[in-house]
Amino acid sequence: MAIEPKPLQAAEPRGAGDPGVVTEPAPPANAAFEDYPLTRQEYISAMVHFYRGEMYRSQIWRTRLDTTTNWAVVTTAAVISFTFGDPNHPHVLLLLSNLIVTVFLFHEARRFRYFDVYRSRVRMLEENFYLPMLTRQLVSPDREWGKCVAEDLDRPSFKTSLFEAIGFRLSRNFVWMYFILMIAWLMKLFIHPTQAASMAEIYARMAVGPIPPWTILLAVTAFAGGIAAAVVAAARYGISEDEIRGLERDRQRWKV
Repeated sequence: MAIEPKPLQAAEPRGAGDPGVVTEPAPPANAAFEDYPLTRQEYISAMVHFYRGEMYRSQIWRTRLDTTTNWAVVTTAAVISFTFGDPNHPHVLLLLSNLIVTVFLFHEARRFRYFDVYRSRVRMLEENFYLPMLTRQLVSPDREWGKCVAEDLDRPSFKTSLFEAIGFRLSRNFVWMYFILMIAWLMKLFIHPTQAASMAEIYARMAVGPIPPWTILLAVTAFAGGIAAAVVAAARYGISEDEIRGLERDRQRWKV
């Protein structure tokens, strides 16, 4: 007598029929992504990957800042070495190198503004996502931080102005390069081609071709005064504060 095979039955979902187990209904086939609920595990996983991505981008721009500073340092050292290498080399090279360093300063300020965009997002995540998790007090210091970061992703904006970026980089790095170039220029006038015997002789050596000494001295004084005024203004308005200060806590900087 032949035994007829039994028809296969669909397997019941896990936990179906078990007492005390509640099964969630499967979403319809045409459901959109937004129709699925976001679980806690999915949220934390997404935020971790987002943090790593923003940290990577901020590190890339931070490395570019260091590259620009290195260019300025190498240029300053090369000009000083070349100028003092021969008494006949003109002292005006030291003055012109200030213009090159200024170009590097503006270039680095522009890079700093881009770096600050991603650094601000990283700090916002650290202060409002990781800090509550580490302290086991699941209350973010800024309740609207998620909306703020989301709007910034939709419409990115610089968190610092060009003037603030210039003041920050100037007070941290470039002011010392300007100071060294100024000292080197005075030393060049004093020792080359021979050691000066008086201040009048140093003043006379400031002439560059048909340009009289008083014009050079006035231009140098105005340039040095502008640098000093920018450093004082940066310190007075708090622009020279370190980036770890956490400027992203100020909502006015999130221009969205």
